Amino acid sequence: MRAATVRAQAKINLYLRVTGRESTGYHHLETLFCRIDLADGITVRLTPAARTLDCAGPALPRGGLGPVAENLAWRAALAYSGVARWPAGFEIEIEKQIPVGAGLGGGSADAGGVLRVLNALNPRPIAEETLLGLARELGADVPFLTHGSTTLAHAWRRGDLWQEFPPLPERTCLLVVPPVAVTTRDAYAWLDEARRWTTETVSLEPISRPFREPRSWDDVRSKAHNDFEAVIFPRHQVIEETCRILEEVARRYEGGFARMSGSGSAVFAILPVPTTPADLSIAVPTGARTLVTRTSTRVEAVQPID
Repeated sequence: MRAATVRAQAKINLYLRVTGRESTGYHHLETLFCRIDLADGITVRLTPAARTLDCAGPALPRGGLGPVAENLAWRAALAYSGVARWPAGFEIEIEKQIPVGAGLGGGSADAGGVLRVLNALNPRPIAEETLLGLARELGADVPFLTHGSTTLAHAWRRGDLWQEFPPLPERTCLLVVPPVAVTTRDAYAWLDEARRWTTETVSLEPISRPFREPRSWDDVRSKAHNDFEAVIFPRHQVIEETCRILEEVARRYEGGFARMSGSGSAVFAILPVPTTPADLSIAVPTGARTLVTRTSTRVEAVQPID
């Protein structure tokens, strides 16, 4: 097999607390990850020596994704080849469908997708724990989005430890992405400022007991929370307005709820009925993008290309 592809699914954070920061600057968190059906397309082709990365698609920002060397998918491929001593060359193509800078894990999904595809192509695949070790070095969302079977999980520390849960029944996931992007770096800096964390004063709250397995969407709704909202809403009122609009939509349905995902800017509403934007008749902020997808009950498999 010389080429393969995968749909690299996005994620939402159904619950998110930042529990402290290490003196190194890394933050600890506690979150409930959920994969959704919205996905980027990842294709990897083996080459004799050349190494390239090309990105296209409707979610690609007008200015592109920045320097290739900083791209998580590129860094994932280099990390993999360094550990596996294979392959000599590769061509990576990314079809962007996941909005960038929206807290949906698009870059992390791409990195996880590249790791999974390379391991599927490798005649001598590396062990899963080694693969997840590479993912841990790339970011808090990457291990979850590299795992080949988990769609719902409680994660903690740097996102590298998690407890897998059985998937809940599919639900409509209405996404609205306001016309602003929030960098993860800025979001954490604002949180550090609000909590007065410095490199000298570090608070780390240990996770001493496991998150109770959610048995239903009502269990999730009762815990839905995002620490970043407190520092991002005052700085980006359009995100706060979007969340208020989706909360109003969610209240129309028993069991519905809305939250911001990750460090924003995307806001999601989990709804118990199939729907379209036209059905909802909602007025989103000017320039906002509305997407309807579903929560996932399975991880998309890597597919060989003949």
